[in-house]
Amino acid sequence: MKDECEFNYINGIGEGYKCKNFLVKYPPQHQEKQPGLEYVMDPQPIFDNKAYKTSEKLKGKVAIITGGDSGIGRAVAILFAKEGADVVIPYYDEDVDANATKEYIENGGGNCLLLKGDIKDPLFSHYITECALERFGKIDILVNNAGVQFTQKRLEDITEEQFDLTMRTNVYGMYYLTKEVLPYMQCGASIINLTSITTFKGEPELIDYVTSKGAIVGFTRALATNLAPKGIRVNAVAPGFFWTPLQPSCWEAEKIPTLGADSPMGRGGETCEIAPIFVYLASSDSSYTTGQVFHINGGEYKG
Repeated sequence: MKDECEFNYINGIGEGYKCKNFLVKYPPQHQEKQPGLEYVMDPQPIFDNKAYKTSEKLKGKVAIITGGDSGIGRAVAILFAKEGADVVIPYYDEDVDANATKEYIENGGGNCLLLKGDIKDPLFSHYITECALERFGKIDILVNNAGVQFTQKRLEDITEEQFDLTMRTNVYGMYYLTKEVLPYMQCGASIINLTSITTFKGEPELIDYVTSKGAIVGFTRALATNLAPKGIRVNAVAPGFFWTPLQPSCWEAEKIPTLGADSPMGRGGETCEIAPIFVYLASSDSSYTTGQVFHINGGEYKG
């Protein structure tokens, strides 16, 4: 392995970064507010692989992607739109990121509906479903992506308020929206939930987050079995470290340059590198795939 290298992620994605031992070092940075803002990150995440060849895998489909304003959700929303889907993006309060994502999708010829609200509120899930049906007439794909994570050194430091916030955002929000959407899903529909590598490795400073993501694995497997007779597929994606707003809004600034170093690839991922697995799971390509967890982490965890 070379000591110094010029690294370009994938042909056509971006300008690339100088790195040592293939480790991309992001500058130290921290954001005080969760779930974080993409437009203030340095460098900006690479959310669109310009070299990706579309094939209309999702043409005529309608997809809801929670937290699709930024991070992994943004990359998925943009790729879904490129593959022909109409996209509904419920988001919390990140107006700049949300409008930038909508503009990017529409400039590419896609359709995007933004819905601002709190996924912890079951009434918002009802509103999302009603708006999606009113605008597009159906719902084919649900991506439960929205989430928060907070670091604490010890279990004793996790307050009841923090634990409740994590669970209500990451687990209850998924439950509320899935329950609202299900009556309108037909055979061939797809539900994709976001879990995390931390659930399988047991990240010691993210105890409540890991717990919530473990619940998502169980929810995915049970619901997949429950809905299989109806032809509705339910799967989960477990990302490793990806360069998203969740990272600087969670970790202290000095930890940012080391994130991703544990993977055999020696670097973190860009969000455009995980988005294609969502296209696979949302499309008919995965017609015999349900109840599975897909690990995308540069080889750090092999489940």
